[in-house]
Amino acid sequence: MTAEYIARVPDVSALPLIGAAALQARAAARVLRTLPTQTKDAALLAMADALVAHTEDVLAANAADVETARAGGTPESVLDRLRLDADRVAGTADALRQLVTLPDPVGDVVRGSTLVNGLQLRQVRVPLGVVGIVYEARPNVTVDAAGLCLKSGNAALLRGSASAYRTNEALVAVLTEAAEKTGLPAGSIALLPADRASVGELLHARGLVDVVIPRGGAALIQRVVTESTVPVIETGVGNCHVYVDASADGAMAEAIVLNAKTHRVSVCNSAESLLVHADSPHLGRLLTALVDAGVTLHGDDAAQAAHPAVVPATDEDWATEYLSMDMAVRVVADLPTALDHIATWGSGHSEAIVADSATAIADFTAGVDAAAVLVNASTRFTDGGEFGFGAEIGISTQKLHARGPLGLPELTSTTYVVTGSGHTR
Repeated sequence: MTAEYIARVPDVSALPLIGAAALQARAAARVLRTLPTQTKDAALLAMADALVAHTEDVLAANAADVETARAGGTPESVLDRLRLDADRVAGTADALRQLVTLPDPVGDVVRGSTLVNGLQLRQVRVPLGVVGIVYEARPNVTVDAAGLCLKSGNAALLRGSASAYRTNEALVAVLTEAAEKTGLPAGSIALLPADRASVGELLHARGLVDVVIPRGGAALIQRVVTESTVPVIETGVGNCHVYVDASADGAMAEAIVLNAKTHRVSVCNSAESLLVHADSPHLGRLLTALVDAGVTLHGDDAAQAAHPAVVPATDEDWATEYLSMDMAVRVVADLPTALDHIATWGSGHSEAIVADSATAIADFTAGVDAAAVLVNASTRFTDGGEFGFGAEIGISTQKLHARGPLGLPELTSTTYVVTGSGHTR
């Protein structure tokens, strides 16, 4: 064994919290990458059925987590992310079943050709290997992440939040038992301890873990990106904007803005800022509709002048992912000013325009830098399921390897398979 190899494989004794799970996941990943689609799909169906069968066990664990979180003063928006009910458990099971209907990316030929010298070249999708996922209070992510990793041939090391640990423990127990009964190797799915030290170990398990994906708030993502020696696929916070152009239809703008803001405020594709063209006749209508829906508006001078309920906005408001019934509002002189505002304060997640002008739409879609740009549609559609990709691990706001919803193809890498007939160089 070379010194170089030893240097890039961590000493498992230095990983007391996750080392055993990481080693087992590494061994499981070697088996998972070879499994046929039918075997993986059978495991997913068994996992879905087991979740439904054990709904009461999962809900009992979740009720204990929710009560502890509530007693600790956790905000209602976070409790909503944490809370499960029978319908939500059934929804997670349905997400696993939907994965069965999706194409298996492993083995797909991305491109291929026959070279001048006769060599046959194919670039083929292969699993990443061991995927570590660090996430916060939403236990449905436990099921989504496990299913996505399994379907794409990866082993999953799941590190959820302490606030959801009992729920995640119950979910993983159900998933692993069902998966192993269908023949999947032990260690394919593992729940890591929910303490700060386990995250540190995961981020430094280079050589055992192939990639880490953070899903959560800005502080969590920043820690993972800053500290990790393992490659990271960065998901981002959702400071999403809706820009209403002067050409926008009033009824359409109202429907889209209300949906983007109020449909579900605790998720990353909820709109946090509204930008309205100064020549739009619909500013008052939009503000009234939002206030009537219970939204607290933080606006500039023009927005305050247009509605008495608008409170003054600061730079902090432009930068904030509220995840609550709050929204920042700015009246902009023109579309370039809207684009400048988004470039300054946006997070690169999802940006929407409501407009009837083809020129405005073209300028917006070309000028805004985001993982998703929505034209005359709510930001709430930025979602793997809504895009037809099935469940997702998160929305990637980076620009390397994957951007937008992280579905099955984004959990693969590629290998070049070169076939000759005795070729030598």
